[in-house]
Amino acid sequence: MQDQENRGGELRVAGLDKRFGAYRALADISFTVQSGEILGLIGPNGAGKTTLLECITGLCPVRSGTVSWNGRHLRPDERNRVLWYQPDNILPYGRQRVATTLSFFRHVHGAARQELDDLVMRLALAPVLGKPLLNLSKGYRRRVLLAIALLSTHPLLMLDEPFDGFDLRQALSVMDLLRRHVSRRAMILSIHQLSEAEKICHRFLLLDQGRLLGVGTLDALCRQAGLAAGSTLEEVFLALT
Repeated sequence: MQDQENRGGELRVAGLDKRFGAYRALADISFTVQSGEILGLIGPNGAGKTTLLECITGLCPVRSGTVSWNGRHLRPDERNRVLWYQPDNILPYGRQRVATTLSFFRHVHGAARQELDDLVMRLALAPVLGKPLLNLSKGYRRRVLLAIALLSTHPLLMLDEPFDGFDLRQALSVMDLLRRHVSRRAMILSIHQLSEAEKICHRFLLLDQGRLLGVGTLDALCRQAGLAAGSTLEEVFLALT
């Protein structure tokens, strides 16, 4: 089953509904994402982006809704076969040296040594390999987390705020790295910087206060919002809210 799942395919989320008591955190969220595609999860702080990711993974139970891969329903305890979720601001084995942590995850993922060496080079991690993750700057921590995620063989990556802590040049370099890796998998990126999302994502899922405002390419969302072609993602979001 693992080999079949790792050949790529389509994730389908249907009717996800999440409540915290009387508060409806997610309201009937449905969408798809396919291998070779980067879907941007867009919305302000408090929109429900992280809650949606945690519900997809099965970490957060839902009131209703399903998650399937290539048409096969996935129970919450099965989803880690298909997806790798990288939360924001985690510190895996924070007191260990970066080199030790990366080596550990390389073995967990079954990745080749050359893959790790390539990521260390492309993410400029050589200067911090001997340091504990806990002692690194926000930008370097983010690079280590990206390396851990990209070492995985899962056909779907879900990354929460992957560009947070990077300047423009660093963010563009990371975007290029993600493009190199998306050909063999699907990606969902939770991004609050709309200009960055426009540069990297093929389609967008717009979320506000747990409500799905729209899903599609920027051109399709412009039409939905009644805006001229070439309008920015920010203009679209404002028009739909």
